[in-house]
Amino acid sequence: MSDDRVAPLMVRERERKFDLDSGRPVPGLDDTGPVAAQRGPERVVLDAAYFDTDDHRLLRHGITLRRRTGGADAGWHLKLPAGSGVRDEVQLPLDAGDGTVPGELADRVQAETGGRDLVEIAHLRTERYNYDLTNQAGGRLAVLSDDHVSAEMAGRVLRLDGWRELEVELEPSADPDLLDVLGDALTRAGARPAHWPSKLRRLLAGVLPDETEIGSTAGDVVMAYVRAQVEAVRRQDLAVRGDEDDAVHKLRVAMRRLRSTLSSFRRVLDRSRTKAISDELRWAGLVLSDARSTEVMRGLFADELSTLDADVTAARLALNRHFDRAAADARAAILDTLNGQRYATLLGSLEALIADPPFTAHADEPARTELRHALRRAHRRLAEAVEHLDDAEDIDAGLHEARKKAKQARYAADAVAPASGRRVRRWGKAAKGIQATLGDYHDLVEVRALLYQLRRQGTVSSQAAFVFGILHERATTHGTALHERFTRQWREFERLG
Repeated sequence: MSDDRVAPLMVRERERKFDLDSGRPVPGLDDTGPVAAQRGPERVVLDAAYFDTDDHRLLRHGITLRRRTGGADAGWHLKLPAGSGVRDEVQLPLDAGDGTVPGELADRVQAETGGRDLVEIAHLRTERYNYDLTNQAGGRLAVLSDDHVSAEMAGRVLRLDGWRELEVELEPSADPDLLDVLGDALTRAGARPAHWPSKLRRLLAGVLPDETEIGSTAGDVVMAYVRAQVEAVRRQDLAVRGDEDDAVHKLRVAMRRLRSTLSSFRRVLDRSRTKAISDELRWAGLVLSDARSTEVMRGLFADELSTLDADVTAARLALNRHFDRAAADARAAILDTLNGQRYATLLGSLEALIADPPFTAHADEPARTELRHALRRAHRRLAEAVEHLDDAEDIDAGLHEARKKAKQARYAADAVAPASGRRVRRWGKAAKGIQATLGDYHDLVEVRALLYQLRRQGTVSSQAAFVFGILHERATTHGTALHERFTRQWREFERLG
């Protein structure tokens, strides 16, 4: 793997693929929506080597990594899922890796590879005929490609007679709705939406098992949820590295869901084998917490300042200075963590957990009956936390503990949803409501603490301190209202138990 670093180019792809029988003509899209003319074709031969781990970890998560010659964008391409019909492609020049995967690209998929080597797994040759779809002024709106593919997997030639597909890709400036318009026209002309999301996935279809079904045992249901959360960790790891909006929050939620699941379903998953993973998930989540807290606090203060009649200029400047510093420090800490060996070991542990679940004897029990034990335990633990509020010396800390137990109850309900009835879903929804209320309450506790800290520093102006006093009073009043709302929600939740 090359350590040469070259600044990558990021391109967002908006495309759809279609199957077209051999011998059928390429559909004409002239006068389709804003498309005035279909020009071409232009022939190009593309030759691509695909890289992955030997057990295809990238492909399992919708990621492709290749080195391709031919065409205007010859080079290294790392394609990352970014939503339905959308992928982000990180591009590097052909000589970036000297035939081995460039370090810049390998680092971006560290969460998926778990440190395993990236090796060449397939070779595809595509004879492509490109048709420009242009508007009245001659500007290109999209490209329709007619691809004829031959493929080789790990040195073994696969003869795929008649493998042909169409691909329509929008220009960056084109209206996203044009994909629907062109897709409908292609379907009417005899093309079919592609069964496979990529050429590589089609080639290796027989290699990858189908993991989409959820079985009927307790172990089946719990592990389906675990796999979904591990997949979310992988996906949001990429998003955090790319500094995407809300990615830190989503990564932290996925980790919390995993921790909660490993704790709640200890009758199904051996706790002696999962506790170390839970501890490491807690560590990683704490690293993410500062960045998430900064995001939340900045948003709350921005909303509150926008509603005040007083001059908030000085207060806003003081808060922005604080949050800018905090965000930069938190970002640096997160990247250090994601690139560190301890985090890599955690990801490897999650892979091992999926590959060899530490099932107990209860895992083979019917899900609908066995998983009730976890729900009853979650309800009992939440009830105990609420009961202790009457004697709590620190009500804020007590409500925070109740919030964590409500969150665990909600996640437990989410996990058993495929095997649960309406009553469990109502119970889970009620737990989610309690969590949301107490989450808002906890945010206000942090707001008050930050305002107190800023005023104590003595570095803010009297004008800013005056505004901070108003905000502190507001937070106290709002917190009281949220406490009262929680009390009402708890009475309803008890009836559902």
